[in-house]
Amino acid sequence: MAQSFSGTASPVECGLAKDDPILYRARVAPDRPALFEIATGRQLTYAGLDARISRCAGFLKELLGPRRDGARVAMLARNSIDSIVLAFACQRAGAVYVPLNWRLNAAELRPILADCAPALLVHDEEFAATVASIASAVPQMTTLSTADGPDGLAARIEAGAPAGPVPVDADAACVLLYTSGTTGQPKGVIITRRNAFFAAVNFSFVGEIGPGSVALCDLPFFHTIGLIAVARTTLMLGGTLVISDRFVPARTLAALADPQLAITHYFAVPQIALALRNDPAYGAAALAGLHALFVGGAPLTQALIESYLADGVALVNGYGMSEAGTVLHVPIDRRAVKDNPGSLGLPAPLLDIRIVDEEGREVKEGEIGELWLRGPAVTPGYWNKPRETAAAFADGWYRTGDLGRRETNGFYRVVDRLKDMYISGGENVYPAEVEAALATHPDVLDAAVVGVPDSRWGECGVAYIVLRPGATATGDEIAGHCVARLAAFKRPARILFVEAVPRTASGKVQKHVLRQFHSDETLQRQAL
Repeated sequence: MAQSFSGTASPVECGLAKDDPILYRARVAPDRPALFEIATGRQLTYAGLDARISRCAGFLKELLGPRRDGARVAMLARNSIDSIVLAFACQRAGAVYVPLNWRLNAAELRPILADCAPALLVHDEEFAATVASIASAVPQMTTLSTADGPDGLAARIEAGAPAGPVPVDADAACVLLYTSGTTGQPKGVIITRRNAFFAAVNFSFVGEIGPGSVALCDLPFFHTIGLIAVARTTLMLGGTLVISDRFVPARTLAALADPQLAITHYFAVPQIALALRNDPAYGAAALAGLHALFVGGAPLTQALIESYLADGVALVNGYGMSEAGTVLHVPIDRRAVKDNPGSLGLPAPLLDIRIVDEEGREVKEGEIGELWLRGPAVTPGYWNKPRETAAAFADGWYRTGDLGRRETNGFYRVVDRLKDMYISGGENVYPAEVEAALATHPDVLDAAVVGVPDSRWGECGVAYIVLRPGATATGDEIAGHCVARLAAFKRPARILFVEAVPRTASGKVQKHVLRQFHSDETLQRQAL
């Protein structure tokens, strides 16, 4: 019998109205190292981190004033101590933290800002030009740079009056994580205090994280993996978070091998794990101190798993999403990793999973169906998207859109996607968004995009284009058109021209036919 984790206790009874893991850790272990920043060498103890969050919360309260409850504070910046400070300061002040994907261009960021309407946008100087071009989306928005100087974030924090946590409904938004939808429109996944707390609890069990853990994070904080699974879990459990502002194979390997850092946990996407393995600086000794190397975001090859196992490293596969945090995981056990190739493992402890058919009925063991989820880490829905929220749930269960099966040993596999989303370099790409960008080219009559396997990125996009009669656009011209409208990871790797896009009688694109076209290379004409 499935058990509901939706909860009936009030936020106060749940202890989440003033949930503040940093405040607690500063009380019980003030001198324990909390953060270390590789790029600058900056570090903070839990007492130092708590003090900085307190002053940042005071600054936010002063800036936002009476409108601070539920006010959105956006950040367009690379991983840094300031990112962590601002995220927890928002929670302490009752604001909503909105980390923005710095890989997106101005055209993609503008509708996100318009949707969440932040009162404040904090940004790295690296993105100052982008911010200047998108600020008009929210005319009342204040912008603030992380650069040094009297008007920068650091100076404003240091001048802030210390502020303690304010009680906030545990089921109100705490974080918004934006992801593109299948309609091509961005959707803000609502993460509540309850969601964030239980997502961290789930990953603490999955990752076997505790006060002695040292986690290296170079995955961006605008993703749930970086911000919630790695950062929040590590700090909530009293470990040390080592922050890297970007992935550079040699630098990451040096950090993993550094006995002074003594890193125990590292999370990567398959492309990062492969890049580490292929780097000239790679050596098995560099990873000897790892408790586990966690991998998610895309399928793992058996060859990659076996190569790490041969070096004594358990390459632990998993499956999760912004809407639910960690869902499935392979146990941190070399035998389990070796004996279950391709498996995504067992459910996280505070999560119910159903596999259902098209009618919503549970399928038998070994049969394929859609994965439905329920638990305290599951989002209540999407910001300003009541229709999409309603469509994403059925009888209190979140519909993932992914097809999977449960095996006799209780392990799960995800075999395909109901949705057409594919994962390129660890980033979700939704074909509808790419198709919408392609359709704005004046020579394009019709377009369809599918994800196909790629040895470097896991998957990449192939665009099938139908030109208007008499049009002469080339593949290079179409690709150039995408540059101004799509982030690099969303742009099609191949552009192929066809006479017609195959569709059903109701007008739906037959994407399985296009995938077969790609496999057989039976295109009527093409241009690269």
